[in-house]
Amino acid sequence: MDFLFIIQQSLSSAIGVNTIIFALAAIGLNMHFGYTGLLNFGQAGFLAVGAYTTAVLVVSFDFSLWAALGMSVLASVLFALLLGVPTLRLRADYLAIVTIAAAEIVRQIARSATFNDTLGGSDGITGKFGKAYFDLNPFTEGLETPILRFSPNDLWVVITGWLLVAAVLGFMWLIVNSPWGRVLKAIREDEEAVRSIGKNVYLYKMQSLILGGVIGSFGGAVYALSRQSVQPDNYSTFLTFFAYTVLILGGAARVFSPVIGSIIFWFLLVFVEQVLRQAVEQNYIPDWLINANQVSQVRFMLVGLGLMLLMVFRPQGIFGDKKELALDARA
Repeated sequence: MDFLFIIQQSLSSAIGVNTIIFALAAIGLNMHFGYTGLLNFGQAGFLAVGAYTTAVLVVSFDFSLWAALGMSVLASVLFALLLGVPTLRLRADYLAIVTIAAAEIVRQIARSATFNDTLGGSDGITGKFGKAYFDLNPFTEGLETPILRFSPNDLWVVITGWLLVAAVLGFMWLIVNSPWGRVLKAIREDEEAVRSIGKNVYLYKMQSLILGGVIGSFGGAVYALSRQSVQPDNYSTFLTFFAYTVLILGGAARVFSPVIGSIIFWFLLVFVEQVLRQAVEQNYIPDWLINANQVSQVRFMLVGLGLMLLMVFRPQGIFGDKKELALDARA
């Protein structure tokens, strides 16, 4: 086996574009689930809003990219308000049902033939809507080392993406360690006690939903810019569940855990795939057991098995605390 190639692919993925996207999605979920106890299963909807707002305003309405990115933040705030006003008084399980339905509504609207001219239907939008961003790219050559490999555009996205993640983490650290953040944690533990001392629990939940949604929309914008396309099926429920996997893997209610979880998750996913693929190609694994077409599915099975074992032996995640997962289902 070419272990150097396997390590190169795995490490490049561990700090690559997908890791940045899911780190931002999981940081937003950490605000919702980890710190406030909101069981939001619709984070993919926030990413879709961020991605589609950016692409549609540039392609269909001739907005500048920077104005479109600003409008994507406002659109995610509006989506959070539309989602939160009728749902934040619901119990955790009902809230999960409503949010996952809302995200699917967003995806189905994007797929609808009615808005095909604007949203692109099932084919989505493909174009140079990120040209203003990539025009700033100072790299004319990519990065090629024995352990890392990026194209010029990917290298630019990775550098600016990690700067964005660092800024978001700094902001998160400040707010969750403020009096406002301590109220959120108290709501997660016992919202009736918080309400009894005169705090507006509903308002705090709404603020948390908006902030986590905006952070998720940043991930959607990075998704759109990095691929220069948006397609509705990229924002299905699997995206939310992967983000939860990343969050739980790192540990809920820890500022840096979603990022560590995303790095570990994508490293393992690519590492297992490359090892299996080379093992199949070199006949270390017989065709009757696994063939080349089954590698992608088997990698999810093996990584999923590892996550199951993690939940059995360390349910709080790698850096988490069991007490942080003691959420009241009646919240």
